[in-house]
Amino acid sequence: MTRLIVAAGGGGDAVAAAMLDAALYGDDDGRAVILTYAWDRLLIDPVPGPRGREDFTGLEPLAPAVWQVPARARPLAPAGSTLPRLAAELPHTFALIDPEHGAAGVTRQLKDLVRHLKPESIDLLDVGGDVLAHGDEPTLKSPLADAVTLAACAQANAPIRLLIAGPGLDGELPHDDLRGLLGPVVHTLTAGDVEPVSSVLEWHPSEATGMLAATARGVRGTCEVRDAGLPVPLTDEGPTIHEVDLNEALSRNQLARAIMTTATLDEVEALSRDVCGFSEIDYERSKALRLKDQRPTQLDANSVLPRLDQFEADVRTRGITHTTFRRLTEALNLDGTQREALRQLLITTRPEQYAAPLWRITAASTDHIIPVE
Repeated sequence: MTRLIVAAGGGGDAVAAAMLDAALYGDDDGRAVILTYAWDRLLIDPVPGPRGREDFTGLEPLAPAVWQVPARARPLAPAGSTLPRLAAELPHTFALIDPEHGAAGVTRQLKDLVRHLKPESIDLLDVGGDVLAHGDEPTLKSPLADAVTLAACAQANAPIRLLIAGPGLDGELPHDDLRGLLGPVVHTLTAGDVEPVSSVLEWHPSEATGMLAATARGVRGTCEVRDAGLPVPLTDEGPTIHEVDLNEALSRNQLARAIMTTATLDEVEALSRDVCGFSEIDYERSKALRLKDQRPTQLDANSVLPRLDQFEADVRTRGITHTTFRRLTEALNLDGTQREALRQLLITTRPEQYAAPLWRITAASTDHIIPVE
């Protein structure tokens, strides 16, 4: 028995897909094939935009136009990708969405995969719900990947269920704006549902999926995310998974409708600029240039912990109770390669603040002592 889950935005949506598979289907006689982008943003991959088939070695053919990313696959330097490590640590099959040939190309990939697998179910999963955006919302930051997968699923000639996990957790559309668009609750995630991916959450940088897991474990408050420091409420709605009519989503998503026949990623980008007023890959290009000239701060306790105290003092004034290690890495002027070392340092020196996989902002204190080697 084969199930197919399309991770709408790639990145953390692929981890959430594994969580969803375990939560809804458990340990039955099959595992899902997860169709996902290799798009990990600049914290992991210094090259702007998504990676395609030509950016990897070691891929394996899965269907005529679809390639599997096994554990032995490697992105070609300087690119980076979390997919090979996901394949090594999780029992699922990870298939690559390659958007080089636009939405038309992804549609062909999806159709080929459906013909090859003959799956008993197909789910399109989006964490946060920005797949439901019109395209002109002022808080919208990353509509492109979701729009391409939505356009492809709408043209796949197959029964596909659209699921929204953690409404509002991506910080792009407020939950109040999504409330009237969501269908019935399919499942509410629990701490037990998170367990199959708990080891992955210790290293994977996805903020939205990290918050999804944290809310399933009972964390509540307000989490500051991204380089812009967006506040995201962590509420009882956080761990819910809703079904949404796919055709209704398509009728709302102006970018998805505009790009349905695109044959190149450049065309998709151009239409994103027209419909949404920007391309998120342009943003990544600009940010990559800024980071290239940035000198990262030295990572040691005597340097980092005082700056962490100042950061926490600042965010407490805004009512923030939690943050992510991605946010901390950037806020403390570190680069992506230092994220894991920062995480280990903080968990070792202040373990009481680790609300896995988030960092808890404590009340002001002078009790922290920096260990001396």
